[in-house]
Amino acid sequence: MVRLASLAIFLAAWYVGSALAGEQMLPSPAKVASTIAAEARSGELFFNLAVTLTRVFLAFALAMAAGTALGLLMGRVMLADRLGDPWLIVLLNLPALVIIVLAYVWGGLTEIAAILAVTLNKLPNTVVAIREGARALDPGLDEMARAFALPRWKILRHIVLPQLAPYLATAARSGLSLIWKIVLVVELLGRPNGVGFEIGIAFQLFDVTRILAYAMAFVAVILAIDTLLVQPLERRASRWRLRTA
Repeated sequence: MVRLASLAIFLAAWYVGSALAGEQMLPSPAKVASTIAAEARSGELFFNLAVTLTRVFLAFALAMAAGTALGLLMGRVMLADRLGDPWLIVLLNLPALVIIVLAYVWGGLTEIAAILAVTLNKLPNTVVAIREGARALDPGLDEMARAFALPRWKILRHIVLPQLAPYLATAARSGLSLIWKIVLVVELLGRPNGVGFEIGIAFQLFDVTRILAYAMAFVAVILAIDTLLVQPLERRASRWRLRTA
């Protein structure tokens, strides 16, 4: 009910803003909804959303896999941490636009360059989160694993990953919130399709209605994924900590 009330207040404020600014500057929710419906009927909306979501999930999977491995290594091996920390700081502070432009210059305006650009922007955040989780691992459980001579894969499966679960959930959620933004910039600068590309075309035409239509559709997808997938997984990942508290 609180969320519905918040949405109602937002729509009311939008209508008031549209009345004050004019339809050209701020189209009404009804006009934007009509544009969304028209784009959906033509199939363009679903196609561009699917393309963008594919890029998001490919980059997310690559960044999580590589970031988890690097974070675990840096958190467990001091030499790896000392060698990797300066580069981690560089990637954390390097503007996303620089990484995107360099990826396109070196790799061309290709799908691979686009995915790698998004992945590199997400990677350091994952490494930082997982490194902190690796540093917080219970040493007593490590000693127990060595005493029982457990194989490495069992240590990883039954000791390391359960303790890392809350950190993985945090890295996943913060990473998705970053990737949603970066992928639109990547599409705006160098891809011929996707939500970012469509928003760029609408900007060139000063079509505020179309900009808002694609933005609102994209936001609706983000909220649905966060509510139905990310939040339940985050709560599930935190159960381990609650049981051991």
